Amino acid sequence: MDAIVTAGGIPQPGEPLYEYTRGISKALLDVAGKPMIQWVLDALQAAETIERILIIGLAAQDGVSVDKVVDYLPNQGSMVDNIRTGVMKLTEINPQVKHVLLVSSDIPGITPEMVDWVVRKAQETDEDAYYNVISRQVMEARFPNSRRSYTHLRDIELCGSDMNMIRASLVTSNEEIWDRLVASRKNVFKQAALIGYDTLILLVFRLITLEQAVRKVCSRLKIRGRAVVCPYAEVGMDVDKPHQLEIMRAFLAQKPA
Repeated sequence: MDAIVTAGGIPQPGEPLYEYTRGISKALLDVAGKPMIQWVLDALQAAETIERILIIGLAAQDGVSVDKVVDYLPNQGSMVDNIRTGVMKLTEINPQVKHVLLVSSDIPGITPEMVDWVVRKAQETDEDAYYNVISRQVMEARFPNSRRSYTHLRDIELCGSDMNMIRASLVTSNEEIWDRLVASRKNVFKQAALIGYDTLILLVFRLITLEQAVRKVCSRLKIRGRAVVCPYAEVGMDVDKPHQLEIMRAFLAQKPA
């Protein structure tokens, strides 16, 4: 399995982490003695299921260290564009690539075992997209002060993860879906139209289960997808705010470097 690590975020004045970063990439923030992204790369490096890693948003001179890295690409300006460019590059490097693991640089709590679980769980079926979700119960048991935002469905309260998987051909052969994603990325009404207003209403009023929501969204996008309820809170414990940064600094300070 090949992985793309996205590290393009640079907090701007007025954003929650700007006082910590002051113009540097969020991925390079110190977390318990090393850059935040290094924790992520260490987990991917030691994971049995990961063969190659592509980093988007940093350069080799930024000082991260991992043997499996095959290339660095500059930030493309948005998450959608970063993913698209990264998958295209991996396809050049490895034309046989089938699925790609998408990993954010701001989930420093992940371990090799968690990476392998996510990959192997997805490999049980052959879908176009896999989206990991974490239940509120699991997240708050592990990180009770994380103050994450949750989606309330009929059968589960959940938050999304920052480690997911897509079929490479969704990027290389399906221009329509990527054009729609790019067009909607900054417009809430276009985003609603993308998943369907009927589905949005069902979500708002908690009249739909997780499985039903996935089925409706996939039908709308004309893809096959699967939501995976992940047992690891760390996969969804991203660092977006100062209190989350301090939580992860304290959490990882207790672990070996």
